[in-house]
Amino acid sequence: MKSKLASPLLVLALTMVGCPIGRAAEVTPAEVTSIAKEAYIYGYPLVDSYRIQYAYFVDQDSPSFKAPWNQLTNIPNVYTPADTAIQTPNSDTPYSWAGLDLRAEPIVISVPKIEKDRYYSIQFIDAYTFNFAYAGSRTTGNGAGSILVAGPNWNGEKPDGIEEVIRSETDFILAAFRTQLFDPADIDNVKKIQSQYKVQPLSTFLGTAAAPAAPTVQWVKPLTTEQQKTSLDFFNVLNFVLGYCPVDPSEVELRQRFAKIGIEGGKAFDPAKLTPEMKAAFEQGRSEAWKAYAQDAKKLQEGLITSGDIFGTRQFMDGNYLGRWLATIGIYGNSKQEAMYPVYQVDSSGDPLTGADRYTLTFQHGQYPPVKAFWSLTMYKLPSSLLVSNPINRYLINSPMLPQLKKNADGGVTIYVQNESPGKDLESNWLPAPNGPFSMYMRLYWPAQAALDGSWKAPKLEKVN
Repeated sequence: MKSKLASPLLVLALTMVGCPIGRAAEVTPAEVTSIAKEAYIYGYPLVDSYRIQYAYFVDQDSPSFKAPWNQLTNIPNVYTPADTAIQTPNSDTPYSWAGLDLRAEPIVISVPKIEKDRYYSIQFIDAYTFNFAYAGSRTTGNGAGSILVAGPNWNGEKPDGIEEVIRSETDFILAAFRTQLFDPADIDNVKKIQSQYKVQPLSTFLGTAAAPAAPTVQWVKPLTTEQQKTSLDFFNVLNFVLGYCPVDPSEVELRQRFAKIGIEGGKAFDPAKLTPEMKAAFEQGRSEAWKAYAQDAKKLQEGLITSGDIFGTRQFMDGNYLGRWLATIGIYGNSKQEAMYPVYQVDSSGDPLTGADRYTLTFQHGQYPPVKAFWSLTMYKLPSSLLVSNPINRYLINSPMLPQLKKNADGGVTIYVQNESPGKDLESNWLPAPNGPFSMYMRLYWPAQAALDGSWKAPKLEKVN
């Protein structure tokens, strides 16, 4: 292609963000804006997930630290308002967490036999935030067994004693264990189950010599959620994460396009070296990305997009990178086959929800959410999307609580959603709200077909005059 250099400054700017001189002539500021928009949409989930996993598995000074990589940590309680690292946390199922570094050798996860009526799951999430595999009640059953989790560079065969081999396309992944808690008195039973979960290298499982250690990682400092919105260092963090994400065949062209403006796995991106013109081009791309995000967020609020559309495998998402970004509202949410998340952000009249008003949510007799495990409804304050402190320490209402809830004349149940108690006689059915804006997430664990095909509809939230 014949060179069409706009100016020496443009060549210098593009060289400084890692673009080969041979390509500099092909990239104008307008193209930088277009590619930066695309890369920001593509990369936001990776950067946001890295922020969380750095706090969980790297930064031992973080209040959210769980354990080093390849070690399991059990949380023998559910989330409370004191837990602030993750948005829209699930408070139904005590978690066990394992950040897996799959570079040196595969990791084996072993589970005990779990009683058939107790739901549990292990969700495998890669660095892209794709839910690439599951184990547990729905997929592998409640029997005892061991699963091997392998990284992109392992080419071995399934060893004896392994029921299934799960392959990840990224070097670092998250394994999120959920174990159902029936009620507060059940916590010791959950602890007993958690204590029997096991995470170990394949060599330890087989009793053989350990594989050579992988190179030490020079972790980059993650950005805060606010910095992810405002700092061009975003692209440097993205480059770091992409360094542990081998290019998928479906994205070769995409990643080549990103590389034209210096976005490439393992390469440094220094925004301080950008000229004012190029910095403005990147910032314009980020701004346009947020406009696109706002449009889809509105569709989510209106129900035109559902949670079932934005969580899943690479194959399911099929290039829907904007949807993958939208999913960071409830990052690490389940694929719809494992759980569905009807969201309440407005009332039946379309007005945003606020603790200044009072609401009711009524399930008619026989019209509870159709599930094969259980369902819940959880309250979150906005804009933080965190749990709400309240005088009765209740953050959700779920199906195991139904026997304790006051029934309507037809056998259905009305939940009272408001900031202040509805009175002692109705307090069993009270879901406390904050003073200000809020949203509610319903969770349907192992949804039945009526939920999956849309024939069951979540009831509307009605404002009380």
